[in-house]
Amino acid sequence: MTKHIMVLGAGVVGITTAWQLKQAGYDVTVVEQGSGAALATSFANGGQISVSHATPWANPSTPYKALKWLFREDAPLLFRWQRLFSLSPDKALWRWSWQFLQACTHARADANLVQMVRLGLYSRQVLGQVRAQTGIEYDCLTRGIMHFYTSQAEFAAALAPTLRMQALGCDREVISVERALLLEPSLAAIADRLVGATYTAKDESGDAQKFSHELALRCVKKGVRFLFNTAVTQLVAKEAHIDGVEVVAVDDTGSPCEGAIPERLTADGYVLALGSHSPALVKPLGIDLPIYPAKGYSATYPVRKPERTPYVSLIDDEFKLVYSRLGDRLRVAGTAEFDGFSPVLNPVRCHAITKRVKAVFGEVVDYEQPNYWTGLRPMTPSNVPIIGRAVNRQGRIDNLYLNTGHGTLGWTHSNGSAKAITDIIQGLTPEVAFDFVGL
Repeated sequence: MTKHIMVLGAGVVGITTAWQLKQAGYDVTVVEQGSGAALATSFANGGQISVSHATPWANPSTPYKALKWLFREDAPLLFRWQRLFSLSPDKALWRWSWQFLQACTHARADANLVQMVRLGLYSRQVLGQVRAQTGIEYDCLTRGIMHFYTSQAEFAAALAPTLRMQALGCDREVISVERALLLEPSLAAIADRLVGATYTAKDESGDAQKFSHELALRCVKKGVRFLFNTAVTQLVAKEAHIDGVEVVAVDDTGSPCEGAIPERLTADGYVLALGSHSPALVKPLGIDLPIYPAKGYSATYPVRKPERTPYVSLIDDEFKLVYSRLGDRLRVAGTAEFDGFSPVLNPVRCHAITKRVKAVFGEVVDYEQPNYWTGLRPMTPSNVPIIGRAVNRQGRIDNLYLNTGHGTLGWTHSNGSAKAITDIIQGLTPEVAFDFVGL
């Protein structure tokens, strides 16, 4: 008999998981609080499939930078010190920050980079297979990704990770300023400030929300059932087994609908793909997921001068921003703000993005109509996602699987994570060398 798997969450990770499970022959139900696919963290991300963007945030240089940026409202990495040093401190952020600091050694940063590159290479390969299977259109560009540098110190710091990635099979290469300008002429406005660049020809870009929406439609055609506007409130466990999930109907704000009655849904297995909301759901089961929400920002601008707007997807390491051409739009995303689950847009951080775009490209997009957005990235201290079987202090929970904590690389790692967790559910060994949990 075909087993029934329930995927909790319909972001890009949940949707790709549903697709791979259905391809493997499972009956699949997807439960999602929002009104559609990829309307939260995956909605307006940076748009990059960036194997080359695998240097963990947790590395030896970050603690100094974080302290330097502590009181800068527009800082690329901003820890809200008020959450740490108040009368009611955020214990989850304290614990996460301590684990983050522990991951900032050279040895641990290198080990985490290895994990991220391996998963990224595999995931990029699986994405290509899905694209060939489905013919999905999502403003995809396969023109590579370029890291460009206007800071000599940042460029120097990128050389060792680039060589490490090359050794792991990633085609990131150091290139001259002259070649960078040939590959992406739109950088001519800052040619006199460029000090170097790296280029990864096989990396890609595309709209994660469009991809997820289109893949969800194909899932429906294959028989996947979607329960939107349905919030998961509890995992019902008996000993080492999940007996079901309690859900309630919610409106588009996430509030329970008037008169809504909680109900229990059941399946043979469950995949947790709820991003930043994953830890709260499994904590009552004795599972402690080291995930904290990092608020990322993006701005999407209508393109005014197509010939001077980049087609190669770009990474601006100094400002922690990425630039992706999505058809007639330019998506610019990045930065991280540790401020709990606050969904409020900070205008200072929004305007800092626009200021940098103007400095790099000039008047190539319409700055009068920016679409600012923020989403909560599910960050682990190591930047490495949590994929595998759920384990608590008593042992393994036999029908609960984890596919969460993808942080800034959810779009990059989603397809590979989905294929790997599907293999694990089938009792197969995934085709990627990665430290899966609970195996």
